[in-house]
Amino acid sequence: FPWLVSDFGLVDAIESGIVKIPRLPVLDTTGRPDPKYFHLWASIKKDLTPAEMLPGRRSGKPKPEVVYREAEAALQQIAGQWVERYKYIQEASPGQDHIPPVLIIVCDNTDIAEVVYRKISGETEEEVVTQKDVEEALSEGAGASGNKSRKKVKKRTVYGKGTVYPEYFSNTETEKRTIRIDTKLLAQAESGDSGKTKQAAAEELRRVVATVGKPGQPGEHVRCVVAVAMLNEGWDANNVTNILGIRAFDSQLLCEQVVGRGLRRIDYDPDPETGMLSEEYVDIYGIPFSVIPFRGRPVKHKTPEDKPKNHVHALEERRHMEMRFPVVEGYIFALKQNIIRCDISKMEPLVLEPNREPTATFVLPTIGYSEGHASQRLTSIGFEVQNRGEYYRQTHLQAIEFQIAKMIVDQLADPSYSSSDRKHRVLRLQSRHQLFPQVFHYVQEYVERKVDFQGCHPCELGLEKYVLRIVERLRDAILPDDSAGEPALLPLVNRYKPIGSSREVDFKTIRPCFMTQHSHVNQVVADTDTWESSAAFRLEQACMSGIAKFYCRNDHLGLVIPYEFMKVQHSYEPDFLVRLADDTTVVLEIKGYEDEQTRAKHTAARRWVSAVNNWKQLGQWRFHVCKNPNLLVEELSALRR
Repeated sequence: FPWLVSDFGLVDAIESGIVKIPRLPVLDTTGRPDPKYFHLWASIKKDLTPAEMLPGRRSGKPKPEVVYREAEAALQQIAGQWVERYKYIQEASPGQDHIPPVLIIVCDNTDIAEVVYRKISGETEEEVVTQKDVEEALSEGAGASGNKSRKKVKKRTVYGKGTVYPEYFSNTETEKRTIRIDTKLLAQAESGDSGKTKQAAAEELRRVVATVGKPGQPGEHVRCVVAVAMLNEGWDANNVTNILGIRAFDSQLLCEQVVGRGLRRIDYDPDPETGMLSEEYVDIYGIPFSVIPFRGRPVKHKTPEDKPKNHVHALEERRHMEMRFPVVEGYIFALKQNIIRCDISKMEPLVLEPNREPTATFVLPTIGYSEGHASQRLTSIGFEVQNRGEYYRQTHLQAIEFQIAKMIVDQLADPSYSSSDRKHRVLRLQSRHQLFPQVFHYVQEYVERKVDFQGCHPCELGLEKYVLRIVERLRDAILPDDSAGEPALLPLVNRYKPIGSSREVDFKTIRPCFMTQHSHVNQVVADTDTWESSAAFRLEQACMSGIAKFYCRNDHLGLVIPYEFMKVQHSYEPDFLVRLADDTTVVLEIKGYEDEQTRAKHTAARRWVSAVNNWKQLGQWRFHVCKNPNLLVEELSALRR
């Protein structure tokens, strides 16, 4: 009955060998039960702070730049596997197929897709300003009517180098190697441009996508496709070798739809010796192919505890113990001779994180459905190791250091660089050619002395997450060289409230508290899950022994230190202020475990102290981190002049 059609499931097709075999991560160097690149989207969202999430009605979704930063390592690794496959194809003889393999990146939304596309393709857009536009603007400015013409801004595409293997994926005026397809781009195409009809523009874009991998067609040379839910069905490219999912996959059906875009075989000729089709593979990151969603019980919120409240407030009879501090919003950094200094020895180290960002991944052919952790799927079938070896071969440590130095100089010297207007740190510098060699020297010294590679390849440092940390850390540690006649770094204080005070502390809490004797504030909140309670006890001891005069817990006190971490503005609240016997004020932090964001806070605190000391309005200040409260008395004693 040749006219009958039978349903043939995806699992059956994989087991029969008539489609490519998907290879998924099953283990990586982090040692987690589920490798990071298997549940990539969940790994990205897990440790994000509220400042890294979108505000308003889109709250709960991470910012596009943050998503790219966290997914970059997976992208570099899977793109490196693509490069190896591409080189293999290029070595084919003249009579063999030379169609390049294709990498598909499936994004969560159009904003993420646009950021990923710009990073890979190297394309940017700039406004086109003609002499006629300038003349019209001048005439409108001089006109008395005040009516401004609302002309549509003309833009043009600028082709540069992308950040992911630019020699393979960057677009040029003559060749589109990376394309993007989503509803937002289709809407832009259908808006009409350069004389094309709306329908023709949209059809041209669709035709490129539809002919990926077909010789002599518009999509023949496409190597990377950045998509948002546009490739779920009706797409028959057979040269897809790598798929990266940067979105949530909450259903098995969606996983099958996306994975299915890479399963069409390139070659259907059986091996003459075995009579079987040879194995073809597609490597897949970020798509949990065997995920089975379930609905758990609803979580009941605890009812608020009706406990007596403790009234924490400043005592008038202890006003001689008042703590005053500047309300710093930014810094004034103005060079006259372009001479800077940076004490690398006092800077926080940078520790690479192979325990969080895997440097190698084991992939295993997936045949049939399976449950449980990905690492439980290891069978007698051999698995393959994939890493960023291709990225290491094409990257040099000195080139990374050069790029870091350039980014630091750009942020110090570019007046357009600002993350929060007047809250930004510095007044802009001008002489790049004098700054760059000084900054480059400090970058090299920092990498040599302060970077702990944890056994990783040195070029891991080129990942955006590490680059941003070094840039921010060094930028904030660079100061004017006042010994060479440069003006000192000064704080930019709040114009309406330049000074904060402990006399303003007044709040109620149900948390347990204990009474104080040497603090302007009557009680200290006892946080049972931290070391602050033990530290407060030791501070009372230090005051009784004459090492310190008084102290104040920074709880509702209002002392915040602005800092930037991974391009996001934050506010750091140290734990205590302590007035020593020599009248030095210590900004005290009680900290056990330190991560990279904690080190960024400490760098910002040292910058804050340096600027406040140069200000000379509230005496001398110091910053100290105590990692063991039992040693706090001895450490404070050593801090006295």
